[in-house]
Amino acid sequence: MLEPSARLLDLLELLQARPLTTGQEIADRLEIDRRTVRRYVTALQELGIPIEGQRGVGGGYRMRPGFRLPPLMLTEDEAVAVVLGLMAAERLGADVEDAVVKLHRVLPDALRRRVEALEATLAFTEAVPSPAPVRGGSALLLAEAIRRRRRLRIRYRTFAGDESDRELSPLGLVVHSGRWYLAAFDHGRDDLRTFRVDRMGQVTLMDEPAADPPDGFDAVAEVSRSLARVPWNWEVEVLLDLTVDEAAQRIPATLAELVEAEDGTLLRMRVGSLDWMAGVLAGLDCPFTIRRPEELRESVRGLAERLTATVA
Repeated sequence: MLEPSARLLDLLELLQARPLTTGQEIADRLEIDRRTVRRYVTALQELGIPIEGQRGVGGGYRMRPGFRLPPLMLTEDEAVAVVLGLMAAERLGADVEDAVVKLHRVLPDALRRRVEALEATLAFTEAVPSPAPVRGGSALLLAEAIRRRRRLRIRYRTFAGDESDRELSPLGLVVHSGRWYLAAFDHGRDDLRTFRVDRMGQVTLMDEPAADPPDGFDAVAEVSRSLARVPWNWEVEVLLDLTVDEAAQRIPATLAELVEAEDGTLLRMRVGSLDWMAGVLAGLDCPFTIRRPEELRESVRGLAERLTATVA
């Protein structure tokens, strides 16, 4: 349910976007009755917005012709920052079309033309793989629960399609590869868990206070560890002749767990292809010892033979 202030802004946007809007169209769009429409129109008029009403068949409400809201005074650096933010959000699956239209409407003409040129010519080198968009209301509700330290009740659907009710103490939101994740304490499982936000339904903010996070808790680190533990076909352990810091610079935390060992760094990964894992090890540019599985040795040998044959 929208707050009255949000409905006033929606009404203002609607009147700016159309030359004439009927009271019924406004009522349907804002999910209010006709009497409330008249009250909102009066509220905007009292703020100095020149809204005119036309009676009779084909009548409705319109903004006085020629009226424009005062321009949004952004510096060039601020405008570039806003555009980059919107374009980045779009790459993550967010619907930014209406936000871009509103931005163009309130920018001074000269700056608007330059912003449009930037939007038309700017490209990114990296594509976001399969983004899973999240509704703005869901993201705001989760953020509110984290900030206010309140529990959540959700309906969650796993990758396999199983559904269950969960009671969570939310601890942090993390975006990775176009997907939103919630790090939370699951009271039913009595453990820290990571949840895909796009798989959540029936999210309810509860009155009960959330549990405190563990000492030194880091949401990004927790989600990264969780993603690195996703069960694939093979569990891999390899001892790298690197320090943990050196290994962390070469291997993303979302791919592997890195544990300090006496003779270097123990790398633990779960992978779907040992041939792919062999390529990862070859790209680390360091000596390594395979601990398990034995089948990985054959994949590494096969890669070495193919590379030797290619060079020959």
